[in-house]
Amino acid sequence: MGSADLATLAPAELLAKIDRGRLPRHVAVIMDGNGRWARRRGFRDRIRGHESAIDAVRDTVTASAELGLTALTLYSFSKENWRRPRAEISALMGLLDRFLLEERPTMLDNSVRLVASGDTADLPDAVQARLRETMELTRHCPGLVLNLALSYGGRQEIVRAARALAGKVRRGEMQEAEITEASFERHLFHPELPHPDLMIRTSGEMRLSNFLLWQLAYAEFVVMPVLWPDFRRADLYRALIEFQGRERRFGGVLRA
Repeated sequence: MGSADLATLAPAELLAKIDRGRLPRHVAVIMDGNGRWARRRGFRDRIRGHESAIDAVRDTVTASAELGLTALTLYSFSKENWRRPRAEISALMGLLDRFLLEERPTMLDNSVRLVASGDTADLPDAVQARLRETMELTRHCPGLVLNLALSYGGRQEIVRAARALAGKVRRGEMQEAEITEASFERHLFHPELPHPDLMIRTSGEMRLSNFLLWQLAYAEFVVMPVLWPDFRRADLYRALIEFQGRERRFGGVLRA
């Protein structure tokens, strides 16, 4: 069944087509298109798109938890996003603070544990406090791990790990020969999470935007035309069905 056929199916029909035995453990999402969503609806302020995006986050998190995924990483605010106009950044930080407070019942009801990746010390003090509170509140939840990438950059994460390893070598805590992929990875954010099997990008853009450059080495990419505020569980299901139609070789060849 092609993507055109899938577009006509209701969420329950799509869900029935998903093989629960071949789900990705970890899904990563570049949530793109909030500004375009606002402009297409005649709003002068891009923040209207960001506000509407909260519904997309809630539905995606809930659906991922219901499916039993191990982890969901959402690219929420990049290092480059700090270059945006001050008023937009302030509004985004306010929305993040509100999300961290208001979505606590959703996380707890669905056994979702919240973690964060990135230079969270860059966030306003009040938002940092709210983030810590919410992570502590959900710390014992045994289900989906919701990883918010906040003030995050893939290159910056790699440099951070390289500096940590260089410091250990300089202090005599490890030998240069001990620097391997495995030891390097232990110095990345949340190395306990499996690498993403599936990366979804909305709005049709074909780029990584400095997102999880190490972890996405063998992920399957699904780019969808839907703008993020319109993304719902049916779109997630379509991405999962496409993922399950792929042949994953990890650089090798499939045996007959």
